[in-house]
Amino acid sequence: MNRFATLALVALAAAHTAHASDFELQSKALEQGAGIAPEHYANAFGCTGGNVMPDLSWKNAPAGTKSFAVTFYDKDAQTGSGFWHWVAYDIPVSSTTLPGGANGGTLPGDMTEGNTDMSKPGFIGPCPPVGRKHDYVYTVHALKVDKLPIDKGASSALIGVFLYQNTLAKATLRVTAGPRK
Repeated sequence: MNRFATLALVALAAAHTAHASDFELQSKALEQGAGIAPEHYANAFGCTGGNVMPDLSWKNAPAGTKSFAVTFYDKDAQTGSGFWHWVAYDIPVSSTTLPGGANGGTLPGDMTEGNTDMSKPGFIGPCPPVGRKHDYVYTVHALKVDKLPIDKGASSALIGVFLYQNTLAKATLRVTAGPRK
């Protein structure tokens, strides 16, 4: 391969990477690295929050995106594998916002909510243990398929396998919750 062809390939790869890095997740209710407000906490496990899912919006999905998935994950949960608070997939490519609201709010009709680590679908807000701060991650996945090839009722771990296989790009919003007293 000549030098010009090599430089052209490097430039194309850089352009693709730069485009994927433009993919962005935002929220009016959440700020990158900041704490989650109490109304977003679960009303379970000793927490008395409103279980209000925050609004989410994303932009600059890469070319070839055919649908989206959104996950909410507590990497610090004392389970050895974290805790999946929300898993949603088959979000139409035309949707770039989720308005949030109590128990997940109004969601696109074609979207599928997968099972969380509570063994059922639906949003569950954070509830870190008393005295401990946890880091949480909202992630939107730009997918290369219209629909994930999985049955409803699949575990969050199995959904994660299919997300990994079909993700073109990801955008994240990292937040914290706790410590509670």
